[in-house]
Amino acid sequence: MSRFAEPPDALFRRLNDSIGYDWRLGPYDVQQSRAHASMLAARGIISEEDRDQLHAALTQVEGELGDGSFPFAEGDEDIHMAIERRVTEIAGRVGGKLHTARSRNDQVATDMALFVRAHAHQTAVAIERLAATLTDLAEAHLDWPMPGYTHLQRAQPVYLSHHLLAYVWMLLRDRERFANVSAATGKLPLGAGALAGVNFDTDRGAVAVELGFAGVAENSIDAVSNRDFVLDYLAAAAACATHLSRLGAEIVLWSSEEFGFCEVSDAWASGSSIMPQKKNPDAAELLRAKAPRIAAHLVALHGVMHGLPLTYNKDMQEDKEHLFDSVDTLELCLGAASGMLAGIEFRRERLAEAAGDELLAATDIADLLVRRGMPFRESHGIVAGLVRSAIGQGKALSELSPEELAKHSPLLDEEYYAVLSSGAWLETKVSEGGTSLARVREQLVRARDAIAGARVG
Repeated sequence: MSRFAEPPDALFRRLNDSIGYDWRLGPYDVQQSRAHASMLAARGIISEEDRDQLHAALTQVEGELGDGSFPFAEGDEDIHMAIERRVTEIAGRVGGKLHTARSRNDQVATDMALFVRAHAHQTAVAIERLAATLTDLAEAHLDWPMPGYTHLQRAQPVYLSHHLLAYVWMLLRDRERFANVSAATGKLPLGAGALAGVNFDTDRGAVAVELGFAGVAENSIDAVSNRDFVLDYLAAAAACATHLSRLGAEIVLWSSEEFGFCEVSDAWASGSSIMPQKKNPDAAELLRAKAPRIAAHLVALHGVMHGLPLTYNKDMQEDKEHLFDSVDTLELCLGAASGMLAGIEFRRERLAEAAGDELLAATDIADLLVRRGMPFRESHGIVAGLVRSAIGQGKALSELSPEELAKHSPLLDEEYYAVLSSGAWLETKVSEGGTSLARVREQLVRARDAIAGARVG
């Protein structure tokens, strides 16, 4: 019997059914159903014989989902109903007991929490792998000078190792965000029922322990309406994808003929359909392009949730495609970034040539005057005048004569030329976290310790 006198319209079925994508929750639905059946038997709500039959049917379903032989049916609205239908086909009438003391509302919330927890872990592992790849690259290019940039203009020289390590610390912050996502899934929704709890004396704590939750959701209304952990995953994913986008953007720039700093391997590049000479860093470009896609999923789900009354509303079905696509996209991008960087080749001579631009030493000249007692703001103006004079004459800074220096400041002497000598600029950055070799070596040790110290899995 049904509450409705006529079947659903075919277009409504297409709008309403989620089986086309929530089938991915199948393994988690089996996992929680097994724990739920065990609890029902332990509390005397169903018999042990019922439990054993349900477990046997669930094991068969698990195998069918795993090998792709699960027989989805035309009437399956979602994965939960599909599994319950199949369990009943296998176990008979006892299959109808599986849904005792639960609702699809707390069931789907539990499946989603399990899914998010599993993929937060997998994402953290992939982040760690990429951070290790970048750290290896940094160590292999420890003393390779390159220009650092602000506003995409040459600013101050740094070592390539120092620049690459910047991404390691970004990624380690990302790993911490995904650890927080895992923690956000810590309260078990199952047992909240549709919204008000259930009419049976269940043991939610036992189910929580079996499924690896830290505890149970304290409020049944909050339990079924909570998707904060999905928003948390999407927020962490958006930040991580943004970091990958910045990395990709730099590889695109650096591999251009105008920069010539690096070349990606053939395995991570594409050609042109019309220009035979082209080697395009398409993997890096796609890292750049995928970030707004993930950020859009975060914004879209906030749009779904932002004015939603308690408790469960069908709107919340929209959490899945945003989450699933973000998971797939980010895990793909992290793996691609690791692969691309493992085969990248940097060009030392071109990097060094760009880093040898004497204008990058302007701040060092200003600091020379500061060490001689001049206020920095005053020294900044004097060096700006030196730069203007050199550029106006088509000269390098080191080509200015002592007489020309004296016109700008009597504090400028032969040490001015020593500051401009090759390599001196990099090794003066001795502050903690700076680019001098001693500091970068310290940073490498800290980076490896940080990666290993909170190793995932």
